[in-house]
Amino acid sequence: MAVELLLLLLLCGSTISEMQPIHKSPPGTLDFGFVPVKTYDTHAYYEPGPIGILFSIVHSFLYVVQPNSFPQEVIRKLAQQKFGNIQNDYQKPENVVLTLQAIYYEIGFIICAALGLLFVLLLPLVGLCFCMCRCCDNCGGEMHQRQKKNADCRRGCFATFLFVTSLIISIGVLCAYAANQHLTDQVRGAKHLMYSNFKDLRIFLNDTPGQIDYLVSQYNTTKEKVLSDLNNVGPLLGFRVQEQLGKEVRPALDAALAMAGAIRETKEALENVSVSVEVLQEGTERLHANLTDVKAHLSNTLNDSACSAPQVASTCNMIRNSLHQLNINANYSGLPSVNLQLAKVNDVLKIDLSSLVQKGYTAFNDTPDLVMNQTRNILSDIQNVLESVGSNITSFTKSLPVEKIIADFTMYLSQSEAYVQDYFPVVEQYDFYRWLVCLILCCMVILILVFYYLGLLCGTCGYDRHASPTTRGCVSNTGGNFLMAGVGFSFIFSWVLMIVVVVTFVTGGNVEKLVCEPFEDKTLFKVFDTPYLLNQHWKNYLSGILLKNPDINLTFEKVYSDCKENKGIYTSLHLESLFNINEFLNISMYTEEVSLKIEHININLSGIILLDAPGRQNLLNFSSSGVDGINFAAYLTEINKSITKVDLLSFANDLEARADQLPRGALENALKGHANSIRTIHDQQVIPLEQAMSTLNRSIRLLQKTSSELMEKVKNVINAVNAAQLLINNNASLVIVQETKKYMDMIIGYFEQYVNWVKESVTMDVAACKPIANVIDTAVDIFLCSYVTDSVNTFWFGLGGCSIFLIPAIIFAVKLSKYYRRMDTEDVYDDSVEQW
Repeated sequence: MAVELLLLLLLCGSTISEMQPIHKSPPGTLDFGFVPVKTYDTHAYYEPGPIGILFSIVHSFLYVVQPNSFPQEVIRKLAQQKFGNIQNDYQKPENVVLTLQAIYYEIGFIICAALGLLFVLLLPLVGLCFCMCRCCDNCGGEMHQRQKKNADCRRGCFATFLFVTSLIISIGVLCAYAANQHLTDQVRGAKHLMYSNFKDLRIFLNDTPGQIDYLVSQYNTTKEKVLSDLNNVGPLLGFRVQEQLGKEVRPALDAALAMAGAIRETKEALENVSVSVEVLQEGTERLHANLTDVKAHLSNTLNDSACSAPQVASTCNMIRNSLHQLNINANYSGLPSVNLQLAKVNDVLKIDLSSLVQKGYTAFNDTPDLVMNQTRNILSDIQNVLESVGSNITSFTKSLPVEKIIADFTMYLSQSEAYVQDYFPVVEQYDFYRWLVCLILCCMVILILVFYYLGLLCGTCGYDRHASPTTRGCVSNTGGNFLMAGVGFSFIFSWVLMIVVVVTFVTGGNVEKLVCEPFEDKTLFKVFDTPYLLNQHWKNYLSGILLKNPDINLTFEKVYSDCKENKGIYTSLHLESLFNINEFLNISMYTEEVSLKIEHININLSGIILLDAPGRQNLLNFSSSGVDGINFAAYLTEINKSITKVDLLSFANDLEARADQLPRGALENALKGHANSIRTIHDQQVIPLEQAMSTLNRSIRLLQKTSSELMEKVKNVINAVNAAQLLINNNASLVIVQETKKYMDMIIGYFEQYVNWVKESVTMDVAACKPIANVIDTAVDIFLCSYVTDSVNTFWFGLGGCSIFLIPAIIFAVKLSKYYRRMDTEDVYDDSVEQW
């Protein structure tokens, strides 16, 4: 029945298969969410509380008694050994060795048990002999006490020793009672823990179908993602193709667009050169005429008679000698004209090369739409395939006997729960009998302690040190009688107590050492996992029982550990041997069909024209416009010259400074007037000429840069455009095939993600078997070991301590009773003798 439940794991039937990863680029990650998992109520953990200190002490004592490690090999050999009825079987050497090994392991328990049995046998016998001896007035039975000097000291020591011993016995009986009550309380509380485990198992069964439905429903996530990508085949596949082709197409179009911009810049530069040269030619003519007039007027002024005076003659001569600097320096009239080149460039610009390149951009950017339009016919086919996959998943999951399996297990679980409910009161009743018996045993010890404590109380309180042994009071005598009564009951009850101690010690101690400790460190499972141990014909017992195949390596330890970690039952029970999920998760037939349909995508990009023939001819016309034939050296030679031979502002300032050196008068004023005229010429004529020359400089240098290897540049642009166009026309199919393969791998990758997610969920989340581990932990670790074994061991530990300390208590009580009881005779001393 347990195996049938595992059919639930075959949720997708023949819809998914393990496939080798074939996609080159990782697909988009799908979010399938988390498999719904209910929270279990059972916490398989037990904290004993304060009594845990006693448990730890008992564990330490058991370690002293039995320090050996768990005897795996001995137990294996004992389990595999077949002892017959013939005496010779027991005398075989291997059996003798095995027996000796078992005895060696149990030597601590054997010695303690032997001592206990010796206690059981000897103490009643000693008690009988002691009674008979006292009846014969021996062993302290004679009611006569000899007077001794240290009598008070002996009495105090015996009383103290008896009191301490009684306290130790009291602690022991309290430990025994606490363990007895703890066991009863835990047995009563086990009902809640038991029902909690049943509830978790019921959740485990009821939750599994919902988990399977969730796995099946998540196929829609994959299907929707695939359909979304198929509907966006243009942006996805088209952009991929466009991106690959764009590595060559975009640089070619960018170069063509840059050349179109260069043509416009060339036109502007030529226009600037033409205008600037004309401005410079006209301006230099006017400047030359004005400077000539200024020189003439200055010369006339310097020829005045005022300059003949000795004190101004030298200044006038200096000014006269500098007049030759007032002249133009550059000659722009000889610069060649660029009108011919400008006319040719204007003819080139009659065709808008930029718009032609933009058309190429537009055509290339329409690749996604072109891909979308050419792949519409396959979308419906692929959608039909996906719907077929979904319907197959649904039909297969409906064909699984999920409801029947769940119903069968639920019925079995209900029967088990009803059985436990019916018999748990019986367990509680028998536990009550056990509690009562243990309580009676504790009461036996308490009765002895009561006599001892009453004896100590009466004896101590009623003792009169001045009274002679024959005249002791009634209270003191009663105390002595209580002590002897305690001794009598000690002999009566002690052997019964020790029998119980020996039986529970051997049983509880071996359960702790052979079951609880190896269960905690999982060595017990290793014994069960021994091949051919539990069944001589099966190598692996668990797989033989559950999977009907003992050759499968399925171990108790691995199953328990996996369930403890809350892994799925598929992983824990190695169900791949029965239902290999890689065979049942099979979508190869569908993915192949999808792949074929995607591979049949035929995309034709030959309609994309990057740059038509007029555009190419336009580029060639620009290269032959003659821009590269301009005499740039002549232009640069004149440009590098200044407008005038001397800076007119400096000349005007010097002239004014020299005028200031002259005596005040008409000559000084005339020279300052000429200086102002020179400044006016500089501001109104030289500065505009300098601006025109700067424009000419920039334009000439731009033309020089543009015209440098112009023909080669144009050819490179045309070649790049032609190569990109050739790639689109002839080699685009290869790029399309490659990108289509990547696109197909991305689509298939979604299915692979679903497959891997289903595998991981089935192995880790679906039917997580934590409740099974909780049941085992509850039955063994909590109930058997923590509840029962620890309590039983603590009980015999306390009761055994009481039984052992009854021996010194008997001795001290007998000795002490002599000092409390009223004697029949006493030692009498003659006064004369004393005086003598």
